[in-house]
Amino acid sequence: MKNVLIIGAGRSASSLIKYLLEKSESEQLHLTIGDLSLELAQRKTLGHKNATAIALDIHNTDQRQNEIQKADIVISMLPAHMHIEVAKDCIAFKKHMVTASYISDAMQALDAQAKENGLVFMNEVGLDPGIDHMSAMKVLDEIREQGGKIILFESFCGGLVAPESDTNLWNYKFTWAPRNVVLAGQGGAAKFIQEGTYKYIPYNKLFRRTEFLEIDGYGRFEVYANRDSLKYRTVYDLDDVLTLYRGTIRRVGYSKAWDMFVQLGMTDDTYIIDDSEGMSYREFINLFLPYHATDSVEIKLRHQLKIDQDDVMWDKLVELDLFSTEKKLGLKNATPAQALEKILTDSWSLQPEDKDMIVMYHKFGYELNGERKQIDATMVCIGDDQTYTAMAKTVGLPVAMATLQILNGNITTSGVQLPIKKEVYAPILKELEEYGVIFHEKEVPYMGYN
Repeated sequence: MKNVLIIGAGRSASSLIKYLLEKSESEQLHLTIGDLSLELAQRKTLGHKNATAIALDIHNTDQRQNEIQKADIVISMLPAHMHIEVAKDCIAFKKHMVTASYISDAMQALDAQAKENGLVFMNEVGLDPGIDHMSAMKVLDEIREQGGKIILFESFCGGLVAPESDTNLWNYKFTWAPRNVVLAGQGGAAKFIQEGTYKYIPYNKLFRRTEFLEIDGYGRFEVYANRDSLKYRTVYDLDDVLTLYRGTIRRVGYSKAWDMFVQLGMTDDTYIIDDSEGMSYREFINLFLPYHATDSVEIKLRHQLKIDQDDVMWDKLVELDLFSTEKKLGLKNATPAQALEKILTDSWSLQPEDKDMIVMYHKFGYELNGERKQIDATMVCIGDDQTYTAMAKTVGLPVAMATLQILNGNITTSGVQLPIKKEVYAPILKELEEYGVIFHEKEVPYMGYN
């Protein structure tokens, strides 16, 4: 049996584990599922004879190293900053490693050692990053093979709620880490290039600079810019491209509404609110409003945001129970962002019967034989339920598939890497189609920006 160690049994691991268990007989696999919570790890084994659950604390060096030594390959589904100790152990004990996380500087620093030991350290092989890389490189490579020159590449992705479960005015529910949603766009201006000109959008303007897109069968969406669209310019061999823009997809109207929280300062994560634990939602809102002897919190907020009582923006705020005197934050030493996350989680959590939806959209503009052309590629994936979500499927399945490809010797390029080589993306994209993750490509007239 080939031993696969999976560290972290959280939400994103459900489809990953189920896939590997289904393959465990034919592929001769045994899974060891390690998590701080033994109960969670046990639930994820699904009672399968080829899976063992263990309570694993990665800060316990002896235990961590002992488990890694016994494995043939290690999948780390931990938060990104926790991968590095696992990765160092994988080098010490000569084990391949797979993660869905962005490559950190610390991970990249292990590249030479991984290559020396003939180890595959596959990263960014989830959804975004992951499926976005693979689906983009497939089309980029096909265009180049025809002799085409890429002049525009845009890539957008969003985790949303499926139409049948879209039951609030924001057309949004949390399908992933709520904290990442609250802090989205912070840490520097969004940076991209359009028609050869660099563009920058500061955080306080980010959610008012949106673009629209249509997806057949699913209607209209909006996009706001990711923080750094240019980080993959060299990786994708797009150093000469005129337009390179990556963004996050939401339903139309979300960004304008979210901007209210940004302008009020409620997404700030840099300071702690005094006496936050016993504070009501209403008191929290009032922190960001000027004192007035007679005006209510509602009136002050409408004045501050310059919105009327019959504006849908007001209805969106009311829907969140923001003005409740009964509901308490219940968080000690909370930052404004943490308090907002708590309030939104009350309203935006997926219910047991809810389904989520992943939407991805690529635009490729290119020149071929003196003519400008464009290909649009779209993918929509709907989840099964609250456990086997579209997010868990699109993050976990490519991780699991890459793991099998490495174990079976089909992926052989060593070192710290992304899934951008054909040996990686071709078989994974093909197999993903069997699980409903299908890209629809179509030629459309080239639009550009002029």
